[in-house]
Amino acid sequence: MKVISFFGMLMIIVILFTATAFAQDQDERLNRLEETVKKQEATIELQRKTVDDLKTEVEQQKNQVSPQEQKDSSSPKASGLFGGSAFTNPNLSVVFDTFGYSSNLKNDALTNQGIPGFTTQGLDQRQGFNVDSAELFFFSPVDPYLNFYANLPVSEDGIEIEEAYVVTTALPEGWQIKGGKFKSNFSRLDSQHPHAWDFWDIALPYRAFLGSEGLGGEKGVQLTYLPTLPIYTIFGVEVLQGENALLFGPDAAEAPHAFTFFVKSSVDTSDESTLYFGPSVFFGKTDNTNILPGSEVKGNSALYGMEAVWKWKPTSREALTIQSEYLLLTQSGIATDTTTGVVDPLKRKQDGFYVQGIFRINRWGIGVRYDTLNVFSDTFRQAGVQKDYAKPWRETASLEFNPSEFTRVRLQMSHDRLDIATGRTNDEAILQFNFTVGAHPAHSF
Repeated sequence: MKVISFFGMLMIIVILFTATAFAQDQDERLNRLEETVKKQEATIELQRKTVDDLKTEVEQQKNQVSPQEQKDSSSPKASGLFGGSAFTNPNLSVVFDTFGYSSNLKNDALTNQGIPGFTTQGLDQRQGFNVDSAELFFFSPVDPYLNFYANLPVSEDGIEIEEAYVVTTALPEGWQIKGGKFKSNFSRLDSQHPHAWDFWDIALPYRAFLGSEGLGGEKGVQLTYLPTLPIYTIFGVEVLQGENALLFGPDAAEAPHAFTFFVKSSVDTSDESTLYFGPSVFFGKTDNTNILPGSEVKGNSALYGMEAVWKWKPTSREALTIQSEYLLLTQSGIATDTTTGVVDPLKRKQDGFYVQGIFRINRWGIGVRYDTLNVFSDTFRQAGVQKDYAKPWRETASLEFNPSEFTRVRLQMSHDRLDIATGRTNDEAILQFNFTVGAHPAHSF
């Protein structure tokens, strides 16, 4: 009995102790919960005050905006250069190009440094510091059916419209129309602006057949079709005014008199490389005084081209681009001496070729280029007499550094033998600086 009583008393003591401890624990939990609730109430009150202040500020701003502006702000819109609708605020950028130029030729000789048998147009640059241009680029949607593009180079001689055109965005799948003044897609190189070239100047065949900037901006219309095929292939045709001063001429005809057909394809040659290639033809009427000294040339011209560009990019740090193109010019007509009025029949069949490579690693780029004329065909018959203009050629090397995607510094060295008859060479050194400011669209492949 005593043992039972002892255990009974022990059980009673344990129960009483446990109950007391449980009651104390409950009190502590209640106190902590009350403190937490008080802190949350203070936080909620502070947030409510913040919301009320924001409501007051928004209401004040609404009172300062017109009802029409409030209505406009409720509609969806694309971002422009400074925010807001792209329909009313177009993207704008400036590309500034300046360079230092040095040559073994004097300035007068540079002005007359044409390519005998191809062009009498000389070089515009002068010894020392030069400002090429500050190109203003504009882009904006016109409406859901058209986009607008413009390129306005500003130079020391003034401002010009190099490109200003609209492009359709809502035609049936694969079809697109471009109209206005634009750079022809006769080739990849011709469609690029000078600041996008891999070298400071254009390839020699282009200078010989089209001019120092290629065809340049031409007024007209372009139609392209991109069908659904196993590889990327685009077909295009252009009807142009034909104002290029070397291949055609604004006085050759009153109506549009230059026409282009081209096919361009692209195929992946590996997981890291792509090949872009295609033929093209450019033909029309010619009337200009830039082919033979002291003569006006009239007739019909056709320029055939075949180009290929291979790009290899094994890593994000390295890239190699190899580009080549062959151009063949056929021209028949008459050459009139502007002094004596003597008229001679003229027949030309001349060609040109260039190959270039650019290797890039990190922010550096190293490039080499070789270009030449009269590779396989050198027919130049005036009054039935063949003239021998031999084979002009040029070698070029470049080194460039890109501190960022907006800045480029390029050093280029060139050696050419364009005037074989006199044996005069031109050794050039160019230090170019290129800067881009603003929302500039990405360049094509």
